Amino acid sequence: MPAIQKPMRYGHTEGHTDVSFDDSGSCIVTCGSDGDVRIWEDLDDDDPKSINVGEKAYSCALKKGKLVTAVSNNTVQVHTFPEGIPDGILTRFTTNANHVIFNGDGAKIAAGSSDFIVKVVEVMDSSQQKTLRGHDAPVLSLSFDPKDIFLASASCDGCVKVWQISDQTCAVSWPLLQKCNDMINAKSICRLAWQPKSGKLLAIPVEKSVKLYRRETWNNQFDLSDKFISQTLNIVTWSPCGQYLAAGSINGLIIVWNVETKECLERVKHEKGYAICGLAWHPTCSRIAYTDAEGYLGLLESVCEPNGKKSSSKVSSGVEEDYNNLFDGDDASNAADFLDDGAFETPSFSKGVVSDNEGDEDFMLASSRSRRRSHMLEDDENSVDVALPKMGSGLLKEEEEDDQADHIRNLSVVASQRPFYDGPMPTPRQKPFQSGSTPLHLTHRFMMWNSVGIIRCYNDEQDNAIDVEFHDTSIHHATHLSNTLNYTAADLSQEAILLACESTDELASKLHCLHFSSWDSNKEWMVDMPANEDIEALCLGQGWAAAATSASLLRLFTIGGVQREVFSLPGPVVAMAGHGEQLVITYHRGTGFDGDQCLGVQLLEVGKKKKQILHADPLPLSRKSHLMWLGFSAEGTPCYVDSEGIVRMLNRGLGNTWTPVCNTQEHCKGKSDHYWVVGVHENLQQLRCIPCKGSRFPPTLPRPAVAILPFKLPYCQTATEKGQMEEEFWRSVMFHNYLDYLAKNDYEYEESIKDQATREQQELLLKMLALSCKLEREFRCMELADLMTQNALNLAIKYASGSRKIILAQRLSELAMEKAAELAAAQEEEEEREEAFRGKPNTSYSKTASEWSQSRLGSQVEEEAEAEDSGEADEVEETTNLRKQGQNSFSQSTNSSDVPTVKSGAVTSSHQGRANPFKVMANSKEPAISTNIAHSTNILDNMHKSSKKSIALSRAASNEKSPVIKPLIPKPKSKQVSAASFFQKATSQAGKTDEAKEDSAKKSSSETPAVSPQNSESKRPTTGFQMWLEENRSSILSDNPDFSDEAEIIKEGMLRFRVLPAEERKAWTDRAKGGPARDGAEVKAQKRPLDESNESESQREKTKEKVNLPKKRKPLDRSTNQKLSAFAFKQE
Repeated sequence: MPAIQKPMRYGHTEGHTDVSFDDSGSCIVTCGSDGDVRIWEDLDDDDPKSINVGEKAYSCALKKGKLVTAVSNNTVQVHTFPEGIPDGILTRFTTNANHVIFNGDGAKIAAGSSDFIVKVVEVMDSSQQKTLRGHDAPVLSLSFDPKDIFLASASCDGCVKVWQISDQTCAVSWPLLQKCNDMINAKSICRLAWQPKSGKLLAIPVEKSVKLYRRETWNNQFDLSDKFISQTLNIVTWSPCGQYLAAGSINGLIIVWNVETKECLERVKHEKGYAICGLAWHPTCSRIAYTDAEGYLGLLESVCEPNGKKSSSKVSSGVEEDYNNLFDGDDASNAADFLDDGAFETPSFSKGVVSDNEGDEDFMLASSRSRRRSHMLEDDENSVDVALPKMGSGLLKEEEEDDQADHIRNLSVVASQRPFYDGPMPTPRQKPFQSGSTPLHLTHRFMMWNSVGIIRCYNDEQDNAIDVEFHDTSIHHATHLSNTLNYTAADLSQEAILLACESTDELASKLHCLHFSSWDSNKEWMVDMPANEDIEALCLGQGWAAAATSASLLRLFTIGGVQREVFSLPGPVVAMAGHGEQLVITYHRGTGFDGDQCLGVQLLEVGKKKKQILHADPLPLSRKSHLMWLGFSAEGTPCYVDSEGIVRMLNRGLGNTWTPVCNTQEHCKGKSDHYWVVGVHENLQQLRCIPCKGSRFPPTLPRPAVAILPFKLPYCQTATEKGQMEEEFWRSVMFHNYLDYLAKNDYEYEESIKDQATREQQELLLKMLALSCKLEREFRCMELADLMTQNALNLAIKYASGSRKIILAQRLSELAMEKAAELAAAQEEEEEREEAFRGKPNTSYSKTASEWSQSRLGSQVEEEAEAEDSGEADEVEETTNLRKQGQNSFSQSTNSSDVPTVKSGAVTSSHQGRANPFKVMANSKEPAISTNIAHSTNILDNMHKSSKKSIALSRAASNEKSPVIKPLIPKPKSKQVSAASFFQKATSQAGKTDEAKEDSAKKSSSETPAVSPQNSESKRPTTGFQMWLEENRSSILSDNPDFSDEAEIIKEGMLRFRVLPAEERKAWTDRAKGGPARDGAEVKAQKRPLDESNESESQREKTKEKVNLPKKRKPLDRSTNQKLSAFAFKQE
């Protein structure tokens, strides 16, 4: 099994970096171009100790409590380790030093500079210096001979030299490298290395191979290479035992060879292909730390096992001593430590040595995450013969014998034939975390930062406490809590504070809630989890709390402490969040590979209507990333952020899919900078986050400042005008989908927000249509028109006509007719549902007088609607219903036809009784056309005006000043429907109309005279257009003898009627009204019984004016636009 590559993490700003281990291997030390030396306890250490040594640090070395750094002020400095206290300057150069190293015992350091000089300095007495001169270009790297006799150096002059330290002379020089004038221009930094302990071989990375030269003879013994090496090697390092050699290339490839067999044991590719410029082998374990040229730190674990592996996990204690002989003579102590395998986490499938008699067994030292260094090697039935390790020992000592070639040949013969696994590697599972919190190991950390407030935890020698701060102090004052139970997770809402702690040997895991919004005196409750069950994640909602445990259970509680439902999670929880009645949970669906996490997500509603929205769907993440934040927007839409900085949001308008809405990394100034998300606002289209310089998490002090980032959908060619408008349009659509969700779930919201969004969207559509017209993309214009509302479509027809796009204008008109047909069908269906709703009253439901009046009036309006079912077809085209896109705010109203609402209609019930939601929707479909108001040609202005009416209606229920049943006041249906019904030859709905009228008559009070179906048919109400059309039918037919269809006659009549002067059309309308007393009677039927027949005529006139009052507010927009489009068609 290959080495385990842990996810890389940020270490320093981009630039050259160096890495090393301390003597015990307990710390990783790195330096970088930011001038800092960082001490990492582990790769997961999110708060490493940082020591600033200068403006830039080019190299660092660590030995016996001394930290030596080569910095940009041309000095080599010493600091104490790990305190980081400055301890003087060892030496100076005229330019910066490029590399610094310790010798074996830590008594000397060697430094090479860009001024072509190499210096060897005593650490305890810096006056004892030796200067090595001979290079003709900056020195790249150095390496001490383990026996302190020689020093190897590589330079930009292309030469690798070996110096004799005692007399400061050059023993040998090899012209191996490409020449350059400075280190930053060097193709390779050529970090060479001597073999540990014996120092018999010197490894030099040259182009795509590693050349090994034998000590003293300085002959090129052999080369190590691999077919997967495609770029120049940059650095080499030996394992502490001297058996293995690791090399890193400039394209991020790390190769590990067995020097004895020349076999390649490991091949690991950098996550992003950056150049490897730092490589260090752990002193005792099979770990390699590496850094790249962009400042990132990585770690390889279980790189390769020591030689002499076997299939058993236990080896006889009797052969432990013989295992030590596998290493060179004085390596015994290190070999013993190495075999204790304290840091081996997973077994590695690497080739080993097998016996000729036992070809199926190889010596593989098994390991696991749970093993400790203190485990001793024990005997078992699979133990191997002592003679076999002794044979390997003889092979390893071949460097001191003359038959080296024979032993290597024998070793290759007995090599294991097990194939080398090079497939995808499983990714370690992400641990559970609390969104909005910083890592748990920090002494001062954020336990929660959300839109309600901040929870800080202080756990140091002075104090162990929790501070709670609210953004809005009117919710609650700041609170200070003791942290005696060591709470590790927290959440905060406008109702409560929720805390959780892990279990100990004595105490169970606890869930602690401070319900500060409670009206009683007991504001706290606590629940103990069952044995062996720890809380791993928690969240708060409106009236409930939830906790996910290590037993893959999710436990629901009321905010007062009553236990609710308990259900099993599909996998180990990762994070969860709550908002209102919604609960979102992420968990592990399985094991990911090659750095990818395999996560799933569930979205539930846990209020009164319990249902599951997302059923264990996969959670999309960027490649090789993990989840960083999970939560809801302020408006209630689920969102999350991954480690690549991609923010994704649930798109309810596209089947609950996830859409990326922002890339925070695009706003970072440096590659090491990140943004820590704390909130999402859809209405304002703002992403609220904290900028973190060189880190992923903010510190608690000083208080971080919140930045606001804009959203941007990843559309193509957003630099062009077309791509920019497309992105703006769909972003507006997506970020206002929450209004439909709120309306569907009967939440309150301001309809002006929907109106403003619709207005912006229609403006963008018209601009895109105009741009497409200029580019002669008429088919594209039709696609855009399909997204428009009726008013915007009329403007599109006008624009096409003015642009002399006659074919386009004609097709747009046909599209308007199709949409009108869809509107009529939808309206008819809703009216049928309404009739069915009224026809089946609940026997246990007692109607009030107001509700009976509504039912009777609704029947009368239904009667008129049936009488006006087919009429001015062209005007019906103008009332296009875009409910499919959820954008038509012009055709949905609760007051008059020009007041927009959300398509699903948040219907507010009356205080007098239960209002009919279908009636509101039916009235909302009425077209807004009036013939007795001033002309208005700007449709966008009409959108703005209608929004004010919507606000007034939306606040009616809360203010209790205007009754909700006001929209149900009967009034004549639109002229389109009236004309369509008047000229309809065959009415298939006649039977339904008669039944509806009979039901309506039965529901009316005894004082109200019933209208029989026969009288209704003979006294069908007419409009001014109908009367005008009857008198001018002959004229239309004489001018157009080819008209055979009634619809063509109606269409031509509508065009002629619209061009009449306003006074004449008003006269025809007044003639059609004929008996206004009928409308007044209908109004009186709603307000008072009909037997009050002695009502004065003036009161009747006032009632009539009230009925006609909404008509005066209807814009003439559509009529004016139809004139213009008709004018364009007549010019043909």
